[in-house]
Amino acid sequence: MKKVRIVEVGPRDGLQNQKALIDAGDKIALIQKLEETGLKDIEITSFVSPKAIPQLADSVEVARGVLTIARPDVTYWALTPNLKGFENALAAGIRHVAVFTAASETFNRNNINKSIAESFEAFKPVIAAARQNGCVVRGYVSTAFWCPYEGKIDPQKTVDVTRTLYEMGVSELSIGDTIGKATPEEVRQLLQPLASVIPIKHIAMHFHDTYGHALENIKASLALGVSVYDSSVAGVGGCPYAPGASGNVATEAVVRLMNSLGIDTGVDLAKLETTGRWLQDVLLKTSNPAAAG
Repeated sequence: MKKVRIVEVGPRDGLQNQKALIDAGDKIALIQKLEETGLKDIEITSFVSPKAIPQLADSVEVARGVLTIARPDVTYWALTPNLKGFENALAAGIRHVAVFTAASETFNRNNINKSIAESFEAFKPVIAAARQNGCVVRGYVSTAFWCPYEGKIDPQKTVDVTRTLYEMGVSELSIGDTIGKATPEEVRQLLQPLASVIPIKHIAMHFHDTYGHALENIKASLALGVSVYDSSVAGVGGCPYAPGASGNVATEAVVRLMNSLGIDTGVDLAKLETTGRWLQDVLLKTSNPAAAG
């Protein structure tokens, strides 16, 4: 493989479980700094209820702030769990949206208070509206390997959920190792049957590094032809509804890995590392205001 595409999820998945609220201006600055590294896909926010994710209550302000100075070669993504969220995203100028469900019924109910089947029903009007407005829809499948409540997930359950999303019209499926417990062998056990029902070009991988397996799992995915990877600058974030699921794989680590393998990412590692340090400083000062003085 000569090139991979990185979807930077730091501004959304990275910040959604921070205890302190990050200023919208800092979020916009982060996204601009990420653009400058060469990243072409950035998930900038989530149009969810502020009660559910108060850290992203400023989604409209962030989206409008970013899109008023948007780069034509960068794709800006936003999470839209329901039709209201999609309509708000559309009004803010977003044209690339994402929906999310899980391969675990228990996790899905804890995460979005819906069964998997109910989540599909909620997505139907979102996907229909997206088509009417010329928008692209991405789909996340959480707990694709392991669940904090149910344990190991049968690969066939993940295949079935992912295939349903694909057949509904979702153009890219991001397969999530939500608690970071998957191993390379488990990655192969899932991707081989999944690739038999969905073209590999439509599959992305979303690894957490909770147990230190993320880069090994990426290598296993590369060997099976996956060329799209989600990651978060400085490794920040995780799912607030998955106990112990901290630590998205760091974008810096993914770029270093690809560089070592001779695979092009289009990302300037030095600029990315500078951005990661900047973000860590912002998070430190936000969580501990005394550090600012």
